[in-house]
Amino acid sequence: MQELILASTSPYRRRMLQDAGLAVRCEAPEVDERSFGHDAPDSPFETAPERLATALARAKAQAVAARFPERWVLGADQVAYDPEEPGAPFGKPEGPDDHLRRLRQLAGREHRLVTGFALLGGPREHVEAVTTRLTFRSDLTDDELRAYVATGEGAGCAGGYAVEGRGAFLIERIDGDLFNVIGLPLLQVITALRGAGWRFA
Repeated sequence: MQELILASTSPYRRRMLQDAGLAVRCEAPEVDERSFGHDAPDSPFETAPERLATALARAKAQAVAARFPERWVLGADQVAYDPEEPGAPFGKPEGPDDHLRRLRQLAGREHRLVTGFALLGGPREHVEAVTTRLTFRSDLTDDELRAYVATGEGAGCAGGYAVEGRGAFLIERIDGDLFNVIGLPLLQVITALRGAGWRFA
């Protein structure tokens, strides 16, 4: 099977793809995500969560594809948001105080996590977004939230938690694709790869 270039340094995404049987090479996309946000000056991108996630995923894939024009490149990005305020998506916490504030806001409530991915191979392109609903536990104490922030586990994650780790203590229910929450809608990615001619071998 040919090698797929992942426009990400995420160990979770890399491991998911490798566990599925893919040969994966990681390349940092070096894209400034802040230039895509709703508060970025003159940002050309929509702030609807699905459009923001796919715009970031596509920009990351394009940045790496420019360095490897003959290869297949996969870019991805996640955006978490409150369904009551879809125009104000939130990404990674800006620091411990912001992290704690965000977890407090999520406690006992449902939010959504959308992952956009872009698969590029020469002139071929597949862009898609997948959304999963998550509900935080309502009985979380401030001590628990502070202890979780102190682990640093969710500091680099959209929403501020890693459900595949200790963040599982925060989550009461997931409605949708667990793979999507961890970092990639793996089954949809494989469907896109198969549509481009990839087969398990």
